[in-house]
Amino acid sequence: MEKRFIYADNAATTAVSERVLKAMLPYFTEQYGNPSSIYKLGRDAQRAVEDSREKVAAALGCTPPEIYFTSCGTESDNWAIRSTALRLGEKGKKHIITTNVEHHAVLHTCEYLAKQGFEITYLPVDSEGLVTAEQVADAIREDTALVTIMYANNEIGTVMPIAEIGKVCREKGVLFHTDAVQAVGNVPIDVKAQNIDMLSLSGHKIHAQKGIGALYVRKGVPLPNLTFGGGQERGKRPGTENVPAIVGLGEAITAACEDIPGKTERVTRLRNKIIDGVLEIEGSRLNGNREKRLPGNINISFLGVEGESLLLLLDTKGICASSGSACTSGSLDPSHVLLALGLPHEVAHGSMRLSISAELTDDDADYIIAAVKQVVERLRNMSPMWEDIISGKEHTEKLLKFVSEIKSKS
Repeated sequence: MEKRFIYADNAATTAVSERVLKAMLPYFTEQYGNPSSIYKLGRDAQRAVEDSREKVAAALGCTPPEIYFTSCGTESDNWAIRSTALRLGEKGKKHIITTNVEHHAVLHTCEYLAKQGFEITYLPVDSEGLVTAEQVADAIREDTALVTIMYANNEIGTVMPIAEIGKVCREKGVLFHTDAVQAVGNVPIDVKAQNIDMLSLSGHKIHAQKGIGALYVRKGVPLPNLTFGGGQERGKRPGTENVPAIVGLGEAITAACEDIPGKTERVTRLRNKIIDGVLEIEGSRLNGNREKRLPGNINISFLGVEGESLLLLLDTKGICASSGSACTSGSLDPSHVLLALGLPHEVAHGSMRLSISAELTDDDADYIIAAVKQVVERLRNMSPMWEDIISGKEHTEKLLKFVSEIKSKS
């Protein structure tokens, strides 16, 4: 097999597009003014910031004053959750609802708040990674301050019923925040129609640079500061604006949302082609819902395979893949998302995530399928665990159940 290079880890980060880079460059070398300055160079920079604010607002279906620029999705998540907790906790509302498959930007923030006296309800997901609006409704209490549920999962691509959850929260008078870092540019979003009060996004997932994000906050929702200083971002997030990055984000989100239906159709077809091809491997399992899924997400577990070895061997074939969240890539623990689906530790360790983009070709998809088959076969030939599984010696209850489920679907 001829080696080539295929980047299939777009859920971790994306390349800055030529269109975005071209928009950003003048703000490094020519239009370098401080937006807080009153002379023309500064006013031009401020105008560029506000133009980008309008672009982000247009992509989300809100108004420009409802958009605050941040450094990343993690900061946006922290700001939304902690500021709400700070404000409503003083009024006796010290209950927060989330799920057990959130990004660690949300989970670790909730863990911090739990140490500050908040009670956190972690809604369990089903075997495909979904929660329901009914679960949310049943969990809401008189002292609930916030519901924070991700729009689409970063590991298994499951798209949550956001509009239904938003409706429940609005009817019960509870604020609703969603981490939409993976969803923006991949699915249509309308924060007004979906009853979303706060939404986090990140630029480097949609071909902008790293280090830029945004937080949508519905008009009328108070937003306490997390930091203090100057008057930037209407006094809510002090610090000199990163003008080139903000301009890049505005251009990137415009490009990402220009033809979501067309992009979805093309990427979904290639995604399904890869899923169908890889699932021909004995003892493989698709993680997440097949239909309620981000167009470019593929997450598959392989019995008798260790995930890190799988990724390293795919790298030797020029394929960049992942085993889950880039933010926890140094951890030896199995994915908390896959464990929440009910996968045994042995299986969760043997998982691969591919997140493809619209640039992928049919030839690339064929190459990925062939490479994964070769690598899995090679690893299983060296795996005592695989020998035990096929010989029937592996007898742990959860693993036997998993093997049985795979065989029943084949």
